[in-house]
Amino acid sequence: MLLLVSGASCVGKTTARLHARHLLDDTYETAELFTLGPIPAVPTLAWRHEQVEVAVRRAIALAAEGRHLLFAGDPVPLGEVLAAPSADQIDIAACLLDIDEQAHVARLARRGEPAELIPRHRAYADWLRAHATDPGHVTEAITTDAWPAMRWDRWLGRAPGPEWAMTVLDTSRLTPEQVGAEVADWCRRAVAGNAPVFRAGWFLG
Repeated sequence: MLLLVSGASCVGKTTARLHARHLLDDTYETAELFTLGPIPAVPTLAWRHEQVEVAVRRAIALAAEGRHLLFAGDPVPLGEVLAAPSADQIDIAACLLDIDEQAHVARLARRGEPAELIPRHRAYADWLRAHATDPGHVTEAITTDAWPAMRWDRWLGRAPGPEWAMTVLDTSRLTPEQVGAEVADWCRRAVAGNAPVFRAGWFLG
């Protein structure tokens, strides 16, 4: 299974991956974009899409061994993973790390994020929150200037419904250790079928 942890900047994605890795057994491998290949000087959306496909293929290889890939650390939304060319061959579960505005602005400031960029980070957090329940919400945010191989037809045009579901975890008041523990628990629940999962070929149903 491919286990995607998504979220805006400073919500705790990389921290969750690092902490969860120590709480999960060796049937789980973890990755983020920089572990899958070199990052170009000027990363583009199309490059990110290609790297998502690399992650999907790695998850497929692990699944053949009865293992799973926890893909966390980057602002990759669910729709991009589901549209990766090989994503129809693997079960996919997604967890959105959400955060309230006050906590998000404080974390961005502590990181030294320029004040003029904070509204962009907040807007992306808002978009991800809407995308978690509505596949039709401002889809051009990820489909414009996309890698041509992406299969957006799998979900573009769908209305909100029970078949479009992911787990949402509010990290606003959680410590890094708590976020890692929550993500590790979500991984186990998803693998056991106790959290929303997009089964291979789900869009054909």
